[in-house]
Amino acid sequence: MADVNPYASRSLDVGPGPTNVRWQVFGLSCGASWILYLHRYVFALIKPALAQEWDVDLVSLGAMDSVFYASYLVCQVPSGLAADLVGSRLFLGSIIVAWSICLALHALAPGLKSMYVVRLLFGITQAGAYPTLSKVSRAWFPFSIRTSLQGWVASFFGRAGGASANVLFAAVMLGMIGMPWRTAVLILSTAGVALGAAVLVILRNTPAEHPRTNDAERRLIAAEPAVEIPASEIPPSSSGRLAPPAGEFWRSISARSARNMLYFLAQGFCATFADAVFVTWVPYFLREVHGLDYGRMGVYSALPLIGGACGGLAGGYLNDLLLRVVPSRRWARSLVGATGMGLACLLAFAALLVYANPYAFCLVLMLAKFFGDWSQPTVWGTVTDIAGSKTATVFGLVNGVGGIGALVAPVMLGAVATEYSWAIVFVVVAVTYAVGATCWLLVNCTVPLFAVPLVASPSSTEV
Repeated sequence: MADVNPYASRSLDVGPGPTNVRWQVFGLSCGASWILYLHRYVFALIKPALAQEWDVDLVSLGAMDSVFYASYLVCQVPSGLAADLVGSRLFLGSIIVAWSICLALHALAPGLKSMYVVRLLFGITQAGAYPTLSKVSRAWFPFSIRTSLQGWVASFFGRAGGASANVLFAAVMLGMIGMPWRTAVLILSTAGVALGAAVLVILRNTPAEHPRTNDAERRLIAAEPAVEIPASEIPPSSSGRLAPPAGEFWRSISARSARNMLYFLAQGFCATFADAVFVTWVPYFLREVHGLDYGRMGVYSALPLIGGACGGLAGGYLNDLLLRVVPSRRWARSLVGATGMGLACLLAFAALLVYANPYAFCLVLMLAKFFGDWSQPTVWGTVTDIAGSKTATVFGLVNGVGGIGALVAPVMLGAVATEYSWAIVFVVVAVTYAVGATCWLLVNCTVPLFAVPLVASPSSTEV
């Protein structure tokens, strides 16, 4: 994976080549994304056991998902602000340890009320993961390959973590080994604490802070094309100032920028709403409707997540390719998102043709998830395009509004399944993908959210 930056200066000076600390950071980012989803998707797999142990219905099980997403939603922007304030290293390492402890509490909860509290805490502690990882990507990954690497981090390893929950936790630990689910949860929790400790030891907020990066690596990472802001959109009070007060960023948002951001937030809502069916209900659907055992349920329900992992990876490379060959950065971004969600809509409808065959059904859903998730790296790229130095905060806003979709979907889809049928649930998902595709066509990543200078002086370490 070459990361030759076309925007870098072509100097004739020959010096030491760049060090490779950025790839260690990349590995940590992938690991954090993988274990984030591994831990998060465990709850969907223990729902059948909880339903039997505590005699709870679908709406109550969905409400426990919604409690997680409610706290996850509320804490998105505060988490982004905290990451911008204290730095990626301390914040990311600390929350990985914290959510891993909360995962262990799932196994220790004595009843329904305490499980609601655990789900609340789990959402709070996981909320800052992707806002912080977006900040890490902007600080450590060169622009020329940033979207591809974000595809690896957010999509491939995130979805692979979810698929690992289905295969490793359900099919292997619960199915093949026959391990009690509480024991398996405690083992996964311990692995998360170890990863959080590694992040605290190895990661640094910026390349400049890391003792093992050299100047060549720092220059390689920093080289980036300037984003021009029309003079008419820069407030007079900002003229000539490189680092305006934080409040001025928010006051500088124009009507055009706000409208563009609304379209972007709307596609995020649709993406997370549709994604919720794979996270919260497909394992239950396969076990309760088709009567699959843990082994087959774990494998079949992992198929859409594997599709999402591969789709996100492919979408990242596609977006970076289009950024090089398409004259308009706006359409290089928007067409990836719109095409992906449009094809996901069609495939979700097509899956209903094989609804009675759980294996074929999950195979078609795997294709739907492939295209539904291939816009995820483009979301990260669009955030870094429009947010500048406030990447973590704006990503928290995007992820927070998206979280509203994840908040309402578990209860709404559970109610639809109870009142109508599971087939109607997947019709709702298909329509949601269609709305998201339309929103992507209206997003313009070249319109900055803030009309004040977004890049600090070259000597600044803020990213």
